[in-house]
Amino acid sequence: MPELAEVETVKNILKEKILNKKIKSVEIIYSKIIESDLDEFKKILINNEFIDIKRKGKWLIFELKDHYLLSHLRMEGKYFIKNSNDPIIKHEHIIISFNDNTDLRYHDTRKFGRMKLIKKEDLPNTIEIQKQGKEPFDETLTKEYLFDKFKNKRIPIKTSLLDQEIISGLGNIYADEVLFASKINPLKEAKELTLEECQNIIINSQKIISKAIEMGGTTIRSYTSSLGVKGQYQNYLKVHKRENMPCEKCGNKIKKIKVGGRSTYFCDQCQK
Repeated sequence: MPELAEVETVKNILKEKILNKKIKSVEIIYSKIIESDLDEFKKILINNEFIDIKRKGKWLIFELKDHYLLSHLRMEGKYFIKNSNDPIIKHEHIIISFNDNTDLRYHDTRKFGRMKLIKKEDLPNTIEIQKQGKEPFDETLTKEYLFDKFKNKRIPIKTSLLDQEIISGLGNIYADEVLFASKINPLKEAKELTLEECQNIIINSQKIISKAIEMGGTTIRSYTSSLGVKGQYQNYLKVHKRENMPCEKCGNKIKKIKVGGRSTYFCDQCQK
């Protein structure tokens, strides 16, 4: 699943490719991806143009004149820029064509992605945005904030880090890496974390996400960014997908367990 770093990479590449180009047509092949009236969706987009692209958590926010188009990639979603004459291939579900004979094509093998048009004034009150927690670089993400969010949670800290209403943008990959860097066992109950450990989570989230963005995200199995550009942060992973490989700090074998139904990688010596 694309996480914050991957969605940020997609956003940055798309901003270079599609802004201020007039939309001449919209083809919807799999309509369940669209959570708006289909006729209105097309009507608003055609003859309009994207003037900016923002991001909140894992949501892409395409800015139009009077509306925003919210887009969530979910498990397998990808955007590609193609020539309008190129044949539409399997799993390309939404085709937005521009007047320069290029397309923005949304590709999703599992069809879990979602798009939704909203009026600009409604953005702050949109449930998708309201439910987003603080991002790693938010100045209001403090150790006191995390401590307060965790203090009553009798669930593993790994599960709590995946709660997008607490920290927005962290997913399975980076939660493993942040916990390893913070020397916190993924099974430790969230309510047991100290203020110091909460501060370490913030510091390491910022370091790891910054490096991941710099490297274009992490390419594991299905993620590729726009135009097929692949991230390189997988070369920097310390525990995720490294089962039975030696820990770079202590040499102990990396373990793999299930936490909240999610594959979780950690070092049981460094993260006691």
